[in-house]
Amino acid sequence: MADPFYITTAINYPNGRPHIGHAYEAIATDVIARFQRQMGRDVFFMTGTDEHGLKMAQAARDRGISPQELADEMSSLFKEMDDKLHISYDRFIRTTEPAHHASVQEIWRRMEASGDIYLDRYEGWYSVRDEAYYDEKELTLGEDGEKLSPQGTPVEWTVEESWFFRLSRYQDRLLAHYAANPDFIRPDSRRNEVVRFVEGGLSDLSISRTSFDWGVKVPGSDKHVMYVWVDALTNYLSGLGFPDEETEVYKRFWPADVHIIGKDIVRFHAVYWPAFLMSAKLPLPKQVFGHGFLLHRGEKMSKSIGNVVDPMEIAEAFGVDPLRYFLLREVTFGQDGSYSAEAIVNRVNADLANSFGNLAQRTLSFIAKNCAGVVPAGGKGDAADDALLGQVSEAAAEMRAAFGELALSQGIEAWLKAVFACNQYIDAQAPWALRKSDPDRMTAVLGTLYVAIRDLAIVIAPVIPSSAAKLLDQMGIPAEQRTHDVIGDRGGIEALAASGFRLAAPTPIFPRLELPVDDDA
Repeated sequence: MADPFYITTAINYPNGRPHIGHAYEAIATDVIARFQRQMGRDVFFMTGTDEHGLKMAQAARDRGISPQELADEMSSLFKEMDDKLHISYDRFIRTTEPAHHASVQEIWRRMEASGDIYLDRYEGWYSVRDEAYYDEKELTLGEDGEKLSPQGTPVEWTVEESWFFRLSRYQDRLLAHYAANPDFIRPDSRRNEVVRFVEGGLSDLSISRTSFDWGVKVPGSDKHVMYVWVDALTNYLSGLGFPDEETEVYKRFWPADVHIIGKDIVRFHAVYWPAFLMSAKLPLPKQVFGHGFLLHRGEKMSKSIGNVVDPMEIAEAFGVDPLRYFLLREVTFGQDGSYSAEAIVNRVNADLANSFGNLAQRTLSFIAKNCAGVVPAGGKGDAADDALLGQVSEAAAEMRAAFGELALSQGIEAWLKAVFACNQYIDAQAPWALRKSDPDRMTAVLGTLYVAIRDLAIVIAPVIPSSAAKLLDQMGIPAEQRTHDVIGDRGGIEALAASGFRLAAPTPIFPRLELPVDDDA
């Protein structure tokens, strides 16, 4: 049976429409999920929406609708975004689902049974926007003297009765876990931040509110709703059927292999979440990966600045696969990155249209026109042919290693080196000249290129799934032969040639992009 692999995004907070940051996380996670499927893993990929909390209640009140109506409307927009961007999720979870409520309440009962929950009075600084509590020492002063959280959001002094979680009890256990599992938090910069934070001492955590009622009720204490992060984090279990730990999906996939999240919520996932799980006596996820922010022309996106861009509009303007490719090629995964319309056009035209697209188009067009569409196989071999296929196979191996380590842009760079090698090969071999001088050699060159283009399309498919599928369809490559197992193997192409398949005049897969006339994306 295939090895299981469970991957999640953070569930999105739908108090507003999706922005490009949401799209970036979904796309990156999807690329990892698709790659793992290519590797033969049995993948379970979950995403969804986190629909409770004070921000949702306030946003609904401002619009004069109920929180549930707002949740239904906004959650559908996030699901629409995922579907538009070809996000291959297996489960889209919503925290308003009754089964999720039951799951969260069970986690609460287990933490309570461990003696980790007690009733007290909360007095402290709270950020509505972050749905987070902060110590005085973490705050900074804004230009007008107001206190701000580490994320730069306003905080307010809050006083209310609250249930608390004994987070302080887990300081040493967390540090021991980080030491024993150095890859639990990645990249290293995030790990170092978390270790320093925990070493600085942990205070008990307020985990309920009484000032609003839009959330999961505390068992046996109905006037309290749970802190939204207890609720939200438990989605990773709810989506597998927890608290029924005997379901096949739960037994197969928990603990998660990796939570892909933004760097601003690493603390919740790398401190609170493992502490909750330790208290509930449940296995911890294997890894938390905190990616960077996506900046617009180098600036953080902000509604007040007016530079928040709808990912659907960008996908509409440039195409879904070009957007996916740009984000994964341009941004080092784990670091901040920047985008603009010009950067998308320049990168996609250089890499996809001019390099890979042109390679495929001129090779396949030449075969369709000059070989009556007969797939070239056989002919005289040459050291240059073996060298090229060796370079492609080496790039595929580099890409596998890089993607396995979540080094996504580095993996794509390895792929691109092989694309450049193919372009140098076709220029050096000049099959158009060989057509008259040495037809056998021309056939060998074209056959080599056919194998190389197939291999390049297969390995880049997780990044540009629709485009790669169209190219492989044109080339007659069967679906079951689109795995890394066939890389470098001429046998499949020889069988295709023997089958009587004829290559039709190809349709360009990567048309050149143009900047919209008055676009400021």
